[in-house]
Amino acid sequence: MAKKTKADILKIVKEQDVKFIRLWFTDILGQVKSFAITDKELEDALERGMGFDGSSITGYQDIEESDMIAMPDPDTFAILPWRPQEKAVARMICDVLNPDRTPYEGDPRYVLKKALKRAGEMGFDHFYLGPELEFFYFKNDQGTETLDKGGYFDLTTLDVASDLRRETVLALEKMGVHVEYSHHEVAPSQHEIDMRYDDALKMADDVITYRIIVKEIANKFGVYATFMPKPVFGENGSGMHTHQSLFKGGKNTFFDPEAKDNLSDIAQSYIAGLLKHSKEICSIFAQTTNSYKRLIPGYEAPVYIAWSRRNRSALVRVPLYHPGMEKATRCEFRACDPACNPYLTFAAMLHAGLEGIEKGYKVPEAMEQNLYGLTDIERKERGIETLPDNLGFAIAITEESELVKKVLGDHIFPRFIELKKKEWNEYRIQVSQFELDKYLSIL
Repeated sequence: MAKKTKADILKIVKEQDVKFIRLWFTDILGQVKSFAITDKELEDALERGMGFDGSSITGYQDIEESDMIAMPDPDTFAILPWRPQEKAVARMICDVLNPDRTPYEGDPRYVLKKALKRAGEMGFDHFYLGPELEFFYFKNDQGTETLDKGGYFDLTTLDVASDLRRETVLALEKMGVHVEYSHHEVAPSQHEIDMRYDDALKMADDVITYRIIVKEIANKFGVYATFMPKPVFGENGSGMHTHQSLFKGGKNTFFDPEAKDNLSDIAQSYIAGLLKHSKEICSIFAQTTNSYKRLIPGYEAPVYIAWSRRNRSALVRVPLYHPGMEKATRCEFRACDPACNPYLTFAAMLHAGLEGIEKGYKVPEAMEQNLYGLTDIERKERGIETLPDNLGFAIAITEESELVKKVLGDHIFPRFIELKKKEWNEYRIQVSQFELDKYLSIL
């Protein structure tokens, strides 16, 4: 795809009657932050960026050194389809810079760029990702009243959200996001729209765009969409299974026509890296206290650190939809949830995989049986470990990780640890309704 120039953007703005341009970036937790400029300021913004106060952005600078520059990336220019088309509103995703124009170490987008630079130095041209984001529609944001009682792939009147998905897909495509599938998921009122694989930076931009669009279209229909990992007790949570592969010179390095299931040594070492470092990066791909309500056995969320060629109970799976097809050869990491910061999550997974390749990690034996069906003793005998079962445990492991320090950098790492410890402490001092129901009347 040809890169957009400054002249291209100015031409589109004039021809499409764009009056406002929203500049997007994320805090370190992945929440989109935004401020708007008018078309009159656009040329200057494209040339020099726009200054803003970073002291109020979670994980950014302290108040005494808070001047930041939002530098728009012209390739991310898109007109917001849910806004009026007269005096239209567009958006551009920004790189955050220091006043001296150097990249800001606290910018999650820069964290991913640094990871991609490492891949490039190792000879890989493309890190392709295909995340599958799940979400729920509820009547409003005050509770979890569902819109339907549909199930997986249902195409009946039970799936009342078909029009919402249709409008969401159309909006995504208008904003340059390539959609492959959309369907009803397993739980009532749970849905999934899958994006076609793309380069990691574009895909991280697309993930934050996707989450905004899903919510905006839901709001347009008078309902509420949430990416909360486990909003409903007793039902499946929402995941973000992420398919990934590394290309070099136009060739998929995960593919070997001579290997079993065509899985190359590079692919196997990459998978070994994901498995070995999965506990360390768990607080990044599952960053909320609620994430660990999803990561429990029995609800399709993988908690056992193993890999498989087909088995969906394993943490890493090698899909075999098109055996022998080079471009389709990939691995799928199944523990991420859609509430994560995609820039940090994709960077963490890439670094873990590259560590495996660089250091020649050997992948353990594939586990093709249902891991949920094994006893604790049987899993222990096979050397199968589990992911952390709460955020406190996860962040304690992350805090000791040299890999995550390298992934996040000296600025984000301590701030991320501090934020997550604070969240865990806020959570664990709460007295829940479960505790009152169970203990109040008998103790």
